[in-house]
Amino acid sequence: MTMRSIALDTLPDDRVYKILCSLVIPRPIALVSSMSAKGEVNAAPFSFFNVFSEAPPLVVLGLQHKPDHSAKDTTLNIQETGEFVVNLVDEALAEAMNICATDFPAEVSEIAAAGLTTAASTLVKPPRIAEAPAALECRREVSLAFGPQRELLVGRVMHVHVREDVMNERFDVDIEAYKPIGRLYGNLYTRQHDVFALNRVSYADWQASQANKRTG
Repeated sequence: MTMRSIALDTLPDDRVYKILCSLVIPRPIALVSSMSAKGEVNAAPFSFFNVFSEAPPLVVLGLQHKPDHSAKDTTLNIQETGEFVVNLVDEALAEAMNICATDFPAEVSEIAAAGLTTAASTLVKPPRIAEAPAALECRREVSLAFGPQRELLVGRVMHVHVREDVMNERFDVDIEAYKPIGRLYGNLYTRQHDVFALNRVSYADWQASQANKRTG
């Protein structure tokens, strides 16, 4: 099969976005709740998101600025307070998450518009979203600007909340109870219904399997 060769530096930003977001899938979704210095709570979804490290426990967020290069509410709030909560998104939360992506005016609460409720966090001031199956309380570690449109935020996870049916006391996750969704591209998302396992093998076991193939 012939491969298509694409030079990204010859394309406008919207085409680069389409290419990358269409190929790097599925992506986890962070519904980030944050609070301004005045106490105003904001919620916004991000699919440029992932866990980065366990020691220290870090997550990364790709923050996008407005077309006029001014910072959006989530970015401003984290700049002011240094704190935020990553609420993970399951199937039950999908519609409300999508409403939170609406370009509401500043005086409209995304959380109220989406019919969501908040619950107090343990170590940070921004509340978590009560309907989320899990929530990560975070504090900003470092922010790096990459041009006028994008900012990379690294946050340290300080505390975790997770529904008991999703994770047991041994920290095992029940994927059927969790029902996380992933971001694809355009208006497409994915459920995690078709799950399979691949056991990682040691080098010694791999060598043995290759020897068996040669002698079999």
